[in-house]
Amino acid sequence: MDIRRITEIINSPTMINVNYHGIPVYLQEVHAHNNTVTIFPLDEMENKQVVEIEGLVELGP
Repeated sequence: MDIRRITEIINSPTMINVNYHGIPVYLQEVHAHNNTVTIFPLDEMENKQVVEIEGLVELGP
């Protein structure tokens, strides 16, 4: 997934399903300067983490 698409997902008014290494996550903030994103698992909203964009996969249309 690229930075442009991640930004679109973050700004989307609808929920777009994204997984990080198989775990459903919410994308909170993109960090273009180092290709990372702040995320948290949907079932652990207090577990915020900054991850590499390479581990993110958009699911379905």
